[in-house]
Amino acid sequence: MADPCPPFAPFFGFAGVASAIEYLNRHDNVTKNCPWYGIAVGAAYGTSKSGIGITGLGTFRPDLIMKSLIPVVMSGIIAVYGLVVAVLISGAIDPKVPYPLFSGFTHLGAGLACGLTGLSAGYAIGIVGDSCVRAYVHESKVFVTMVLILIFAEVLGLYGMIVALIMHSKTQGKWDDLCGAIVG
Repeated sequence: MADPCPPFAPFFGFAGVASAIEYLNRHDNVTKNCPWYGIAVGAAYGTSKSGIGITGLGTFRPDLIMKSLIPVVMSGIIAVYGLVVAVLISGAIDPKVPYPLFSGFTHLGAGLACGLTGLSAGYAIGIVGDSCVRAYVHESKVFVTMVLILIFAEVLGLYGMIVALIMHSKTQGKWDDLCGAIVG
């Protein structure tokens, strides 16, 4: 029978930690030659794209800048989702305790679920924030529409965090006996 708690199992758990944070906050100019890398994604993309719209708005209507910061704040919240998942997963990995391969794969999936939905939510918030903030200069009625669309975009990241938390809960204490029987 294959070892259910191989020494490389924590690699997958830590890959989940990295995925939860990396996809949400990555901006790396070193890898700019790679076509899918090197751009601000997730929270960073949402913040930067919305910031561009706010800058454009601020030159014409400085009085509207504070209300237009909502997309930037919502982009920052997405990063918190990834941080929560990363802290939970990394807290479950203890070098003194055998770590099952099942937990490693589950934690990797949890990190990817949170990270990739955060990436999507940040992208949506950035596009909506930029467009609606620019439109807000000309028509104040756009503000309510912008907030509603931003809420629907933000909830994508929240769904990913909820799925990640459910996946993480499936690994808590359920496989300790199996590792103890093999290792001990």
